[in-house]
Amino acid sequence: MQAVVYRGVNDLRVETVPVPRIGAGELLVRVAVCGVCPTDIKKIHHGTVAPPRIFGHETAGTIVRVGARVRGFRVGDRVALHHHVPCLDCHACRHRAFAQCPQYKRTGITAGFEPAGGGYAEFVRVMSFCLPGVVKIPAKNSFVEGSLLEPVNTVLKGVHRLAVLPGDFVLVAGQGPIGLLFTKLLALRGLRVIATDLIEPRLQLARRFGAARALRPDAPDLPAQIHRLTRGRGLDAAVIAVPVDAAVQQALALVRGAGQILLFAHTKRGAVAPVDFSSVCVDEKDLLGSYSSDVTLQPAVARLVFSRKLDVRPLVTHRFPLAETTAAVALAARPQPDSLKVLVDQSGVRE
Repeated sequence: MQAVVYRGVNDLRVETVPVPRIGAGELLVRVAVCGVCPTDIKKIHHGTVAPPRIFGHETAGTIVRVGARVRGFRVGDRVALHHHVPCLDCHACRHRAFAQCPQYKRTGITAGFEPAGGGYAEFVRVMSFCLPGVVKIPAKNSFVEGSLLEPVNTVLKGVHRLAVLPGDFVLVAGQGPIGLLFTKLLALRGLRVIATDLIEPRLQLARRFGAARALRPDAPDLPAQIHRLTRGRGLDAAVIAVPVDAAVQQALALVRGAGQILLFAHTKRGAVAPVDFSSVCVDEKDLLGSYSSDVTLQPAVARLVFSRKLDVRPLVTHRFPLAETTAAVALAARPQPDSLKVLVDQSGVRE
């Protein structure tokens, strides 16, 4: 089969590799669509993991082989995949810290080499411990919608970290695909979202996704606008959906006492920034993090996406064939005014 193999920093190569062999408790899936995720981009650009690997984890496709011991799935099922599934039994899982579970940290979907998601390939092997995360795609829905279950899951997990009430004001800094998902999910819960971004088309889309206000973060009067909107109280929470330290500092200044700042995009290790610790101690502001997904949210995520209460289709702006994965990664890494979600699409279907 054809696959895009990571061979080193910024080195992706289209190669011929063996189709994965599956065990009795596993699935083989023909990949239809795989989203390009910032997490994989950082690994490719910064070389934080050793090659060779086949990346891509926002994957949907069709089951072509079912292991003898697998129940509940059959050849021909259209499915969305979930590459990290916790054991639900260890110390971390009992605290619902699923991303810290040793089993969770094992990637359970592969197209060969060290398991790394494998969606940038024609076929992937789904290991037995990841079967609880596999979701069937309804006939009325697309592979594209299935591929976006995983990023929606990560965002819903982050939303659950916030102690906010309907009517509260929440800043969402950054209106890329993830920021827009935060904007929509928070708006669906009755929060008043103030969306910020430097790209005007994204601010326009943020309004469509439910933002009460869509503003530039570099506007000189931004603090005054938020002061007026919140009647002097300040923001109840802020979500930082861009890896920009200045956005964190801005949020710390704008969030009220006992408010929350959720970091979602600061995933590069070694990055440090000054923090006035009195804002955490005296002002009781919570500085939180949220990383990756929560498989227990999959049913709720599927309902949101497949009912189109959360319609993810407007997020998709660019599709590339497997052979042009390098170009897809480059665009996703350096977004243009007209680009949002970038897909590697092998389905041959245009919804």
